[in-house]
Amino acid sequence: MPTWQLDDPTPIAAANPYTFYKPSPEVLAKVSAGEVVQLIFRGKGDAADSVHVERMWVIVDVVHPGGRFEGRLDNEPAHIRDLQLGDPVRFEARHVIQTEHHDPHDFTARFIKRAFVSHRILLDGEPVWFLYREAPDDEHDSGWRFTAGDESDDYMADADNISFVSLSALLSKDDSVLHLLDEPEGSAFRRDEASGRFVPDPRE
Repeated sequence: MPTWQLDDPTPIAAANPYTFYKPSPEVLAKVSAGEVVQLIFRGKGDAADSVHVERMWVIVDVVHPGGRFEGRLDNEPAHIRDLQLGDPVRFEARHVIQTEHHDPHDFTARFIKRAFVSHRILLDGEPVWFLYREAPDDEHDSGWRFTAGDESDDYMADADNISFVSLSALLSKDDSVLHLLDEPEGSAFRRDEASGRFVPDPRE
C-alpha cells in the first residue's frame, strides 16, 4: 500500500480566501487530457515518523465524468518515499490547486500587489486604524500604507517595524479595509473611534 495521500485543499481555501487560490468549477471543467494540474501530496519520508507535504504537477491522461481523473506524476518528489516521477495518480477535481487555464474568478489575484504594513498589525494583531494611498514605488506596489495608529515616530522610522507584503497578507489580518482598496491615489482614511467605521482623513 502507498504511504502517501492527496490533501483536499477545500477547507484551507475556505479559511484563507485572500491567500489560498483554488480553481473555480468553471476552470476545473476545462481540464482535459494532456494538460498538467497541481495537487498537494502528503506522505512519509525516509526518517522515522517523518511526514512531508509537497505541491507537485500531474499530467492528466484520462478525464472521467463527475470530476474524476487519472494521470502521471510530472515531478520528482523531494522527500516523499514510495512516489516517483511517472507514477500513476488518481484524483478528483477537489484536489486540484492549479491548472493551465486563466481563472477570471481568482479572488486572490486582485490582492497580489504589495503594501507597507506596520508590524503592530502584522505581528501584534492590532486592527488597521489609518490607511492612505500614494503613488506606487514600482509595478508591484499598490501604493497603500497601513498603520495601527499608535506607532510613534521612532517606531515608524525603524525599517524593522514595517514590512512590504501583499494586500492579501494584510487582509488575512484585518479585512475591514476591503471595500476601500479601489480608492484612488491620494485617498486616506482613519477609523472613527465611536463607530469603528472608516471615514475620510484629508491629508495636507
